[in-house]
Amino acid sequence: MAGAAPGTECFVGAVNDRIEGYDYPQRVRFELLEKDLDSYRRAADFLNFNNADVLCVQHEFGIYGGPAGSHLLALLKELRMPVVTTLHTILSEPNASQRRVMDELARRSDRLVVMARKGREILRDTYGVSEAKVDVIPHGIPDIPFMDSSCYKAQFGVEGRLVLLTFGLLGPGKGIEHVIEALPEIVRKHPNVVYLVLGATHPHLVAREGERYRLGLERLAEERGVKEHVIFYNRFVSLDDLKEFIGATDIYLTPYLNEAQITSGTLAYVFGAGKAVVSTPYWHATELLAEERGVLVPFRNPTAIAEGVCGLLENPDRLEKMRRDAYAMGRETIWPAVAKLYVESFQHARADRQATPRAAFAEWTLASRPYELPPLRLDHIIRMSDGTGIFQHAIFNVPNFHEGYCTDDNARAYILCNLLDEVGGQSPAENLSVLATSYLAFLAAALDYNSGRFRNFMSHERRWLEEAGSEDSHARALWAVGTGAGRSRNEGHRRLSAQLFERGMAVVAIFTSPRAWAFTLLGIHEYLQSYPGEQQVISMRAALTEKLIKLWHECSTEAWPWFESGATYDNARLCQALIISGHRMGQGEALEIGLKSLRWLASIQKTQAGHFRPIGSNGFYQRDGCRADFDQQPVEAQAMVSACLEAFRVTQDPSWSREAKRAFEWFLGRNDLGLPLYDSSTGGCGDGLHHDRVNENQGAESSLAFHLSLAEMNYSEHLVADTMLASL
Repeated sequence: MAGAAPGTECFVGAVNDRIEGYDYPQRVRFELLEKDLDSYRRAADFLNFNNADVLCVQHEFGIYGGPAGSHLLALLKELRMPVVTTLHTILSEPNASQRRVMDELARRSDRLVVMARKGREILRDTYGVSEAKVDVIPHGIPDIPFMDSSCYKAQFGVEGRLVLLTFGLLGPGKGIEHVIEALPEIVRKHPNVVYLVLGATHPHLVAREGERYRLGLERLAEERGVKEHVIFYNRFVSLDDLKEFIGATDIYLTPYLNEAQITSGTLAYVFGAGKAVVSTPYWHATELLAEERGVLVPFRNPTAIAEGVCGLLENPDRLEKMRRDAYAMGRETIWPAVAKLYVESFQHARADRQATPRAAFAEWTLASRPYELPPLRLDHIIRMSDGTGIFQHAIFNVPNFHEGYCTDDNARAYILCNLLDEVGGQSPAENLSVLATSYLAFLAAALDYNSGRFRNFMSHERRWLEEAGSEDSHARALWAVGTGAGRSRNEGHRRLSAQLFERGMAVVAIFTSPRAWAFTLLGIHEYLQSYPGEQQVISMRAALTEKLIKLWHECSTEAWPWFESGATYDNARLCQALIISGHRMGQGEALEIGLKSLRWLASIQKTQAGHFRPIGSNGFYQRDGCRADFDQQPVEAQAMVSACLEAFRVTQDPSWSREAKRAFEWFLGRNDLGLPLYDSSTGGCGDGLHHDRVNENQGAESSLAFHLSLAEMNYSEHLVADTMLASL
């Protein structure tokens, strides 16, 4: 974050990926917790009340919390000052979440900064951004003197050798294995070559798989007989140290594997220091190294890399000219020159904002601000769980061991862990991982591999109480493992989830329960996020969708637009399954039926006073009969939240977001008794609403229903707020 003119005070806001934060210098004046949505709003308040002139955002999808980094939008919506956003990644083929975030980011930013002309083209062609709104400002670099590499080599013990360098955070996308494959040919012609790989392994990669990638590279060097010519320096280095490593370099290599890399800071640093570069043709390199300013080689081609390096080493005049041309061009990208361009962008943004000012509180009304959601509190979920899984029932807020465990609740709990890991929250990530592992292990144990059926009930002594569970519990387990297969960032969880899903899906073909069909369809939708080409799964989706459509035609009338002669439990899941499947398959009839039935369900679950009243479980609602108003169950509110949010995502009709909000507020006390079911002191939720009281037992099903609803509301919050604001 910076001021808008030379001499203005500049200060920084940092994004923390861990709760304890970091030891920052004084210029860091405020901090955001990556996955804590409220911290983004607090940051907006801080900037507004400190009268910052301009906010300069550094945008990368992996920095900010929420789906595709959407938490950042909570900050941008509430700012009063101009915003200049630097885009470090610009995707030409974004997924739906990335596209939404980018569109909103472009709308909320007064100026957009890209570091290459290709970025401006993508913004224009893919996102419809006017070129007049985009500033091309190159990646800044330190001012390093143009010197012969021999001046630096002695201190690294490589005097008299030709140094090839790659630096940056290490990971599979760097393509370093292809350089090692090229080394035997390079060394054959130039025995004094040494390849220096500088930089620590990416911390996220270390957390996921340790040093497997680096060790694989070391083994490859040994197998190719070049281990004496490769140096791995597994450290983060300071800027001063980096300058010296660059100084000792003869040729810099960027063998990256992905064309769609719009910016490479490492390439900018080395090029600007006047070093010859051999690179694969990703976008930034293609633009920077054009006109013989470097050597471009095909992706994944060790032979071409060897030819490119040897061609330069064998032609010193060409190498020297390349160095001097790069250094001359690099003077335009040293930090003072880049800072000047940023100041001009800031001034442009301020001038534009003065022409169309934003009123101080214009977007602070209840209608336009995101709905204030309760903070995440998993105390009760953790209290209800042990190494086996989550207990079914509670006596008040104490687990009831006597009732044991069930697959239904462990499935719900596993879905919750995956949603929270994606949405973010204040619960430490390691807690989610431990919980998710227990719930998934329970589901794995529940599956009888011989019959392909999930069992449901387990005693506290860990004895299964049946050979097979109900069709609904089986399908709910499929929904859970489908979610793990489609969303989990833990590779082991994802692969086991996929295996369980595939083993348990076939038997659904003979199921007769409409809710089992619906739960399976929801699981199929999730599974196909990661495995879109699985034809058996795609065929099952089509078959189950047709079954629900057939059921609708057999039972529905104008007065009773429903799938059965009674509306019983988890009703909105039938609608949700058709909305999701119809939309994804392009099956218009399925989508229309899903929306029509959900609209009817919403109408009969809304009182004259305007609050949500789910169909009671004490009798349900039979056609031509009276509906039961009590006992109202939390799973009904959760199902309505989910289905209405899905309807909103598909149609963009704000009435659906209002229905979701209405159903969610039932948990908080906007109900027939005016009493909250959610207990903010424990993090648990009462088991139901009777005609005269709340059921004070906080069982797993009810508490998970609340937390799943909260996670989904958080997931959809920005999309809902944006559309609501646009409709005003």
